[in-house]
Amino acid sequence: MKRQSAKLSDADIWVGVNFWSRAGGPLMWRSYEPEIVSAELAVMREHGMTVTRSFFYWPDFMPAPDALDEELVSRYADFLDRHLELGMRTIPTFIVGHMSGQNWDPAWRQGRDLFGDVWFVARQAWYVRELTARFKDHPAVAAWLLTNEIPIYGDWRSRGIGTLDHEQVTSWAQILIDAVRAGGGTQPVSVGDGAWGVEVTGADNGFRVRELAGLVDFLGPHVYRMETDPVRQHLGAAFVCELLDLGGKPVIMEEFGLTSDYASEEHAAHYYRQVLHNTLLAGATGWLAWNNTDYDDLWQQEPYSHHPFEMHFGLVDSAGRPKAQAREVRDFARVLERVDLARCSRPDAEAALVVSSYLESRYPFTQPGDATIVFDVCRQAYVAAREADLTVGVARERDGIPGDCKLYLLPSAKQLTAPGWRALVERARAGATVYASYFAGEHTNQRGSWWPDLDGMFGVRKLSRYGLVEPIQGDRLTLTMTADLGDLRAGDELVFPVAGTANSRSYLPVEPDGAEVLARDAAGRPALLRHAAGDGWMVLAAYPLEYMAAITPHANPEGTWRLYRALAAQAGVEPAVSFDTPLVSGALMRHEDGRVFVWCVSQSDAEVKAAPVVRGGSLRNADGSPVSVVELPPYGVSVFELGPGER
Repeated sequence: MKRQSAKLSDADIWVGVNFWSRAGGPLMWRSYEPEIVSAELAVMREHGMTVTRSFFYWPDFMPAPDALDEELVSRYADFLDRHLELGMRTIPTFIVGHMSGQNWDPAWRQGRDLFGDVWFVARQAWYVRELTARFKDHPAVAAWLLTNEIPIYGDWRSRGIGTLDHEQVTSWAQILIDAVRAGGGTQPVSVGDGAWGVEVTGADNGFRVRELAGLVDFLGPHVYRMETDPVRQHLGAAFVCELLDLGGKPVIMEEFGLTSDYASEEHAAHYYRQVLHNTLLAGATGWLAWNNTDYDDLWQQEPYSHHPFEMHFGLVDSAGRPKAQAREVRDFARVLERVDLARCSRPDAEAALVVSSYLESRYPFTQPGDATIVFDVCRQAYVAAREADLTVGVARERDGIPGDCKLYLLPSAKQLTAPGWRALVERARAGATVYASYFAGEHTNQRGSWWPDLDGMFGVRKLSRYGLVEPIQGDRLTLTMTADLGDLRAGDELVFPVAGTANSRSYLPVEPDGAEVLARDAAGRPALLRHAAGDGWMVLAAYPLEYMAAITPHANPEGTWRLYRALAAQAGVEPAVSFDTPLVSGALMRHEDGRVFVWCVSQSDAEVKAAPVVRGGSLRNADGSPVSVVELPPYGVSVFELGPGER
C-alpha cells in the first residue's frame, strides 16, 4: 500500500514559523519596526528556520472596499526584502479576520455573508488579486495562503450556529485561488483553513478536504489537541497527517505548538520533538510552528489582554532568549539536512488501518457521534500499531479497500457498509488476515454492530439478545491465550482497560461454529476467535478493545499493541526494525540512493535502553559503528542507518 510523502518540489522542505513581530503582534504594520523584525528573523534563521508564514491583517490592509493601505503595502515589501537578506522566504496570508482568540472585521463589512454575498466575495477576490500582483515576482514569496482559520471566523460571524454550506465554501475558495492566479501568482497556494474537515474530524464544518484538495497545492493541518494520554498526545498530529493522504497533495504542518503558560520548558521541548519527528514519519514534508516570539509588552492589547496565554506561544521569549523548543526545531532541521529529506520517502505498508466511511459520509438516520467516534478508535489503533513497530497505511472505506496488504485492522467498528464488508472478506479469501473488534456504539439508536452475516464471516454463533447489551464487569479485562497466535503463546495474558457508557461498555457473547478460540476472558467466554476464509483468516475480538483504550486516561501502552504484533506475525508482516517494548518504536525512511534511515522514538518519561531487532542487518551510528542497544533520553529520538548490504 502506497503511503504519502509528497513534497512541493524536490528542493522545498519547509522548516519555519508563523510570524508576528513582538513589536505589535497583529497590529505590527501600524508601527512597523524594521530593525526589530530583522533581529527576530535572524534568531529564527540561526535555529534552522528558513520560512515564515506572515499575515496581511485584513482590517488594516483593506481600509475600504476598493482600496489598499499603500503605506502598509510598502512596509510589507520591506519585510520581504529583510527575508531575502537572510536567505529566508515567507508565505503571505491574505484574509486575517481571526487571530489568537479574536475575530476582526474590516470596518466596511457591515455584517455581509463571507461566502454567500456576491459583492463581498468579489471584494475579497479584488484584495487577493491586488496584493498578489504587488508581490508575485519577489523571490522571498514561497507560497500563498488565502486565510487564517477562516472556519472559525466565517461560522462565527456569517452563519452563527450550524455548519457552512460546503458547495458555497468550495466555490468561494475557487474564486480566491483564481484571484491569486489572475494576479500573476505562480507559487503554491492553499486555503489556511486548518484542514478541520469532516474527513479528519468527523464533524462537518463546510470545508471539505476532498473538495479543496482538488484546488490547492498542499494541505495544511493546524493541530492543538488536548488529550488525556501522553502517547495519544504525541501521535495525535501524526494521525491527522495520515488521514490527509488525500489526492496526493503534500501535507504541511501549517500550525502546531503550545503556550509556555501551559507547560514547563522541558516538557514543551518534549512535545515539539515528538510532533516534529512523528509527523515526518506520518508523511508531513513541512513544518511551521506557532509562533516566533512572546508578546509580554502587548498585555494591554487585544487579543492578549483577554487571552493572556496567547502571549507565550513563542519559540523565543520577549527578551529575545530562544526557548528549548527553538533548539528542538534547530536539531530537527539538522536531522533533515543530514538525511537529505528531499530525496527520502516512506516505505510502502503491508498493514492497513481501515477507516469506516461513516467518518465522513452522512448516511441517513445516523447519529453525529457515529462519525466522531471513528476518529477516536482509529487514532487509538494507530497508536497501538506504532507501539508494535508496524508500518501501517490508512485505508479509507470510501475509497475502496486496497488489495495489496497482508493485514487489515478494523478497530471497534459499529458501522461499515455492506460493500466494505464484502471487500474485507474477499481480501481474507485472497490470503490476508482481517481483524475486527466488536463495538455496540455509545447511544441507543440502533445499538449493535451493523455487520452483515457476522456469524458466517467469523465462524461463530452470536448469543446476544435484541435490545440488550452484555455489560463488561470490572475495571480491567484480562484475556488468556488458549492457542498460539504469532509470537503470543497459549497461556499468555493480555490486559486492557475497561471503559464506556451503559451502551458501549459491553461485549459480544459468541460460541464457536467453525472458528478456533484463540483467547478467553476471565469467565472462560470466547473473546478472540480465528476463522479460515479461503487462503486467509477472519479474526474477531468480542470486546471493543480500541474504543475502551481511546476513552481511558493514561491508557497507553495497553495490550492491543501485543495483539497487533501477533496478528502481523501471523499475516507475514515483519517490521524491518522492532523493539520488545511499546515504549520505543522504530520507523524507516528510504533515500533514493539506497540508504535506509531508522527513526527510534521513545514514549518513556525516563531514560530507556532497548535492544533493536533488525531483520537482515544491524543499526549503524553516523561513524558506521554498530548499535546493539538504543539509549534514549525521556521522550527522545535518535536516527540511525542500516549498514551496507544489510537492507
